[in-house]
Amino acid sequence: MADAPLPIARGLRGRCPRCGEGKLFQGFLGLRPRCEHCGLDFAFADAGDGPAVFVILLGGAIVVFAALLTEVVYQPPYWLHAALWLPLVLLVTLAPLRPIKGLMIALQYHHKAAEGRPAHRGDE
Repeated sequence: MADAPLPIARGLRGRCPRCGEGKLFQGFLGLRPRCEHCGLDFAFADAGDGPAVFVILLGGAIVVFAALLTEVVYQPPYWLHAALWLPLVLLVTLAPLRPIKGLMIALQYHHKAAEGRPAHRGDE
C-alpha cells in the first residue's frame, strides 16, 4: 500500500500512469494515443463523464454555498451576484477538470479496471 500515492500524483500531474514521465493529455482534455516515453497505449482509458460529474457536484456546492451566504449577509443586487459568481463558476469547473480526469485514468490503470463483460458459461 506504500505505492498508493504514486498513481494519484501521476494522475493529478497529467502524466503517464505507468512511467510518470510522458504526458497524458494532448490539448485541454484530449488523450494522447500513447505515452511518448514508455509507449503505453492509452486506448484502455475511458473516464467517461466521471470527471465532469465530480467537478459539477463539488464546484456547484462551493458556488451555491457562497452565493447563499452572500445573499443572506449582504443582500447585493442581482447584477453583483452575476459579476461575482460567473467567474467563480468558470474557475471551480475548468481548473480541476483536467487533474480529475488524469486522476481517474491513473486509478483506472492502477486498479486494472476494464469494461464489464458477462461471465463465460461453459454450458452454453
